[in-house]
Amino acid sequence: MQLHRTHVLDGAIAILDEYGLADLTMRRLASSLSVQPGALYWHFPNKQTLLGAVSDRILEPLDAPVAAQSWDEQITELAHRLRDALLSHRDGAELVSASLAARTTTSRARRRFIAAALAANMSRTEAELTADTLLYYVLGHTVDEQARIQLDSLGVLPEGDSPMFESPDPTSRFDFGLRLFVGGISEVLAGADPNRNRLAR
Repeated sequence: MQLHRTHVLDGAIAILDEYGLADLTMRRLASSLSVQPGALYWHFPNKQTLLGAVSDRILEPLDAPVAAQSWDEQITELAHRLRDALLSHRDGAELVSASLAARTTTSRARRRFIAAALAANMSRTEAELTADTLLYYVLGHTVDEQARIQLDSLGVLPEGDSPMFESPDPTSRFDFGLRLFVGGISEVLAGADPNRNRLAR
């Protein structure tokens, strides 16, 4: 069977979901696809490029149209969609975060956040800062969330500290942070932020 790029990505995601990011190596991937490691480099010149493509696959749900109409509901919807996409794959947040830092994945999430902020009549500079801050919040929250899930599965968390029994639960904490974030944007739009004029230049 001829090896296609899609086969490589499917195999990489299968390893990611079953074993985690640390075990996603080119050698292991090649073995799972019954090919020599060199065959992978026809499609991806190095591991970082492969990981960036896997991140792109994880972030595909961000491309779907946004149902919400108001800017605050759009931001909330996109933030939840990003969190859900990251949580749908083991170590998804860690992988996407690393790929964004390495500039090997697309900036689709950032672009969607910018569009929502512009819909709130923010300046371009403010919209970009808003998108960056929101992206860091979602990634940071989800990296911590997934790390605790992994530690719990290994049985190394203190007794009674399982994420399953946290109060408030991770989604409620995430929602609270989003409400603070949206409230902060409203303050900026109202002119309450003394840096507003400087940032808008």
